[in-house]
Amino acid sequence: MKKNMCVASKTFSVKTLSALLFGTAGVFFAPTMLGLAPQAHAAVPAVKLPDFSDLVDAVGPAVVNIRTTERLKMGGPGVGMGGQDEQEMQEFLRRFFGGAMPTPRQQAPRGGRRAVPQEQEVQRGVGSGFIISADGYVLSNAHVVDGADEVYVTLTDKREFKAKVIGADARTDVALLKIEGGNLPRLTIGDSNKIRVGEWVIAIGSPFNLENTVTAGIISAKSRDTGDYLPLIQSDVAVNPGNSGGPLINMRGEVIGINSQIATLSGAYNGISFAVPIDEAMRVGEQLKKTGKVVRGRIGVQIGEVSKEVAQSLGLPNAKGAQVSMVEPDGPADKAGIKPGDIILKFNGTPIERSSDLPRLVGGAAVNGKSTVTVWRKGAQQDIPVTVVELEGDKTAKKGAKEPEAQAVNALGLKVSDVPAAKKQELKIDAGVQVDDADGVAALAGLQPGDVILQLNNVAVKDAKQFNALVAKLDPKKPSAVLVRRGDVAQFVALRPSAK
Repeated sequence: MKKNMCVASKTFSVKTLSALLFGTAGVFFAPTMLGLAPQAHAAVPAVKLPDFSDLVDAVGPAVVNIRTTERLKMGGPGVGMGGQDEQEMQEFLRRFFGGAMPTPRQQAPRGGRRAVPQEQEVQRGVGSGFIISADGYVLSNAHVVDGADEVYVTLTDKREFKAKVIGADARTDVALLKIEGGNLPRLTIGDSNKIRVGEWVIAIGSPFNLENTVTAGIISAKSRDTGDYLPLIQSDVAVNPGNSGGPLINMRGEVIGINSQIATLSGAYNGISFAVPIDEAMRVGEQLKKTGKVVRGRIGVQIGEVSKEVAQSLGLPNAKGAQVSMVEPDGPADKAGIKPGDIILKFNGTPIERSSDLPRLVGGAAVNGKSTVTVWRKGAQQDIPVTVVELEGDKTAKKGAKEPEAQAVNALGLKVSDVPAAKKQELKIDAGVQVDDADGVAALAGLQPGDVILQLNNVAVKDAKQFNALVAKLDPKKPSAVLVRRGDVAQFVALRPSAK
């Protein structure tokens, strides 16, 4: 009897708790019984995740593992793997036992002949690549094969070939290899200009020497500038050490990039990876195939970005183009008449959206051929013909001298004087003013004694008197663009004059 009562009591307690928490049991479990219809929601189409298996079956055989080795001489004292540890052990034996036990490397061979050093091939690194032609041309990264004595390419069917490095270009991180084979599997080359942010892509490679590893993700951004020679494709595909040189492939089975870099704080994948666009990689590969090197053009200018304030001050509709900060003396641009302070808007008719666009366009132009540079100078646009020459070494800017002759402080916080004739000749300028002292907004912007001011907004500066008169008329509500030259480098600085 007590047992039944306990059961009844337990059942009642549960019902009571349910009523307290949810009201009536009928309302909680069956709202339609009281005439309450469920809230209507708009139909959302089901999204089916992609299946990459057929794609991997089709393209996988053309992706290769790349193993690099180097030759080390073995047989000399302290030479080879473990040589330093061995020397330390010999020193330990000498100090505590009065001598050193001979090692196999030190024991004299029979017959009293001296041991001849031997070369031993040791593994240097592992990367990835992919075949682009049936006769065995392979694309990879330049850093994968850099410094290697031998390069071995292994296919998915375990065939291994010794590869010849046709050429490597460090600026784009592209390398072209050749293996001797026929009717080899190859990848279809896509168009990296047609990729779309958000589309699915896969990477195949050998991360941590795990051959033929497939990872997937989406394109995160196009034309991502990373400070290198060309813009890269950004994706969230997992890429780790060993993936370098492997292909980035779209859903049509076309290679659109070469996996090259990762953004990381740990050294491993952090959610952001970068690939060299295949269009650029193929252009580099063609040059490497023909000549073994890449020839690029240059015009001899140092450039920077155009800020919004500078563009507004110069009357440009947008903050686009490349600001010329230095012109190499007697270089192609100097001979053509390009000057520090010019804003390069186009090269051979192609607009310069960012300053990083210009080196790529000039680099791809015909060497020793004529090109047209469109510049913005003193409020007007003009075309200047320039002869492009081959890119060699970078020029180092020289520092300018200081020859002050103080005048009154103006609304920009500047004391200026006429530029001495000797300095004009040194800098190859006809006019301008020299900064003798900088205070207020000028000092905050980084101007310093010895700087030379060549232009104020769109007006060329002739002398101190004219410059101070121009400054006196400036609107304190608007920033003004001052073209400042320091040594061989010139740059626009946006300054807002102090109120009178």
